[in-house]
Amino acid sequence: MITNLWHWFIEPLQYSFMVKAIIVSGLVGIICSVLSCYMTLKGWALMGDAISHAVLPGVILAYVLNIPLAIGAFIFGLGSVITIGFIKDKTRIKEDTVIGVVFSGFFALGLVLISKIPTDVDLMHILFGNVLGISQNDIIQTLIIGGISLIIITILRKDLLLFCFDATHAKSIGINTTALYYILLSLLALTIVAAQQTVGIILVIAMLVTPGATGYLLSDRFDKMTLIAVISGVLSSIFGTYISYHLDASTGGCIVVFQTLLFVLAMIFAPKYGLLVRLFNH
Repeated sequence: MITNLWHWFIEPLQYSFMVKAIIVSGLVGIICSVLSCYMTLKGWALMGDAISHAVLPGVILAYVLNIPLAIGAFIFGLGSVITIGFIKDKTRIKEDTVIGVVFSGFFALGLVLISKIPTDVDLMHILFGNVLGISQNDIIQTLIIGGISLIIITILRKDLLLFCFDATHAKSIGINTTALYYILLSLLALTIVAAQQTVGIILVIAMLVTPGATGYLLSDRFDKMTLIAVISGVLSSIFGTYISYHLDASTGGCIVVFQTLLFVLAMIFAPKYGLLVRLFNH
């Protein structure tokens, strides 16, 4: 049995594309997990969903213009944030409604562009990820974007934490909450661009929400919550990639399914907030 388990782990490592996929997936898992903790505290799951869908037309247009896909994705991701903020400030429509209108409109535009642009390249991998076919340039791009995001989060950690936990208090003590609002959304757009190759536009929201939600169930302290989220995200990314190899299944799908299973386990067995504890306490 031990021999079979060893072969299960070692077999994918014989292929360079699998080694690259495991490394990149693990890196993306770290970036997404750290940001997901702030997203969970802020309650921005829908905002993440909006930006992840809004980058699609940017990626397609970047392909047409023969420029790095990350540039187009980031421009449209940031553009969607500005559009949401503008409509929210200038109309009486609530933020969640504005988010729904903007992300569905941008995403629909992307689908129209995919259907009309003649190309031999399968652009559908943008939707579902293609980490097994990731190129050297894409790996470097992911490293750079991920590094920038983590550095900014580390520098602004305390301000971002207070902004997410209590924006009113943050503003009352002189913190520029408007700047933090757009910085956090820019980080969100950057992270989505970094994770796009791994799980694709549609599933990236799970990587930006589920690890933080898992950590939130298991700890009241932000530092510990972040550590749990990162462990959850990295384990899901690495083992999801392994499972996808052995099952010959979607890599992004396997990563997210594994992540969801960890969340379900935390939801049931969490020592303080788990369903079993609540059941026995009642």
